[in-house]
Amino acid sequence: MPNPLQELIKHQLKQHGWSYSDVARRGGISRSTVHHLATSERLAQMPQQTTLEGLAKGLGVPVAPVHRAAAEACGVNLYFEDTPGITDPEVAILIASVQKLSSTDRRHVSVLVESLLRSAADDEVDADVR
Repeated sequence: MPNPLQELIKHQLKQHGWSYSDVARRGGISRSTVHHLATSERLAQMPQQTTLEGLAKGLGVPVAPVHRAAAEACGVNLYFEDTPGITDPEVAILIASVQKLSSTDRRHVSVLVESLLRSAADDEVDADVR
């Protein structure tokens, strides 16, 4: 059964009579990338934002549906996709994925994030002192 990204790509190819090469050329991405995204049943990781933008341009569609379809192809539901300020796909995936973790794992992630934020704040203070 095709995933949402495969369906989107195949629909646009069929509707416009395009090939993978046509989409790649229009979007400024490689043909092998288009082929991979169009034929992989499940993506191992979320494609780079520039890849998604190129694919959207090549397919002649807005980037939001491409982003949503790619996330679903990775097995991630983007619950916060329309939230202002969340434009980085990695941030959206982190937010959406947290709900899938056990309560123990969520606590570990929370402690790690708090530690990283404290470290970043300490670095800023040190830089201001210099």
